[in-house]
Amino acid sequence: MNSTRFGRAAVIAIAGTILLSSCASNEGGTTDTETDTGSEFTGTLVGAGSSAVGAAQQTWIAEYQMANEGVTINYDPSGSGAGRETFLAGGSGFAGTDRAFNDEEVAAGGFASCAPDSGIVQLPLYVSPIAVIFNLDGIDSLNLDPATIAGIFSGEIASWDAPEIAALNEGAELPSTTITAVHRSDDSGTTENFTDYLAATAPDVWTYEADGVWPIESGEAAQGTSGVVDAVTNGTGTIGYADASRAGDLGTVAVQVGDEFVEYSPEAAAAIVDASPFIEGRPDFDLSINLDRTSDAAGVYPIVLVAYLVGCETYLDSEQGALVKDYFTYMASSEGQAVAAADAGSAPISDTLFEKVTAAIDIMS
Repeated sequence: MNSTRFGRAAVIAIAGTILLSSCASNEGGTTDTETDTGSEFTGTLVGAGSSAVGAAQQTWIAEYQMANEGVTINYDPSGSGAGRETFLAGGSGFAGTDRAFNDEEVAAGGFASCAPDSGIVQLPLYVSPIAVIFNLDGIDSLNLDPATIAGIFSGEIASWDAPEIAALNEGAELPSTTITAVHRSDDSGTTENFTDYLAATAPDVWTYEADGVWPIESGEAAQGTSGVVDAVTNGTGTIGYADASRAGDLGTVAVQVGDEFVEYSPEAAAAIVDASPFIEGRPDFDLSINLDRTSDAAGVYPIVLVAYLVGCETYLDSEQGALVKDYFTYMASSEGQAVAAADAGSAPISDTLFEKVTAAIDIMS
């Protein structure tokens, strides 16, 4: 099937949570055409998934609803794993996920909102660094290499004045405080991206495969992005990982890449995405990226989250399909990408990626 190309990714911030239990599998994202606001689109659209995209979703939803007064969009930041399950079951019209559906999941099919034999469209519309955040009195930034980060989160490095940390931070007054490493308790795309980074860059220390579920009994567990940020903020000697838009006033880690230590930034996150290939064997409208975590190119930040907005190539409900397509069009537009960057600190997708996203959206119906 031919694909045409579509626009730049904007992000939506949480406009509110929804009770997914109230959404039967044939109701996710159904439209209601009774409201006449003069806008082409009316109705209700349900989305669910990544909590990291929460801030962007809130902005996107607010801006889109102002331009389309007859439309209501509800997004539940339940986590990437829950979002994929909800979309698969037909409880939502689209999903937000910090990792794309993999080959096995795509081959299995069964996406209840999609027409029979329809593929799914996976669009990288939110690019953001994952910040390694910590709470340590008097210290705002630390330099850490991959092996040291892996050692902290595996529990092998247990004190802030450990020699591995001190060697990378000459002159810093490091306390003997015990390190409490906080991880997500839910199935999380942020966790999968973070553990993918650890496995790729420090395989001798982090001997576990990338997984959305934290693979070991260690540290402290917290629900969702907000839970991790709260646990780190309210603890002493705590460290965790979260979408960089949520780092706030917490201390952050500059990560060693080659011979330099790189602070997170939207520009550094975008650089690693553009330096990475797409996953081979996927159709043109599936833009799943194989992130190169081991790149030593100057200025790249390898702990990056690419959140995908996932919809059907062809929907069972054509009105739902038209609404999802228009909403995806807005998120991918230069305007949508700009408001997400301003409000959520994300990196606007590049012109090259914009063209590919445009082509993928164009085939949706």
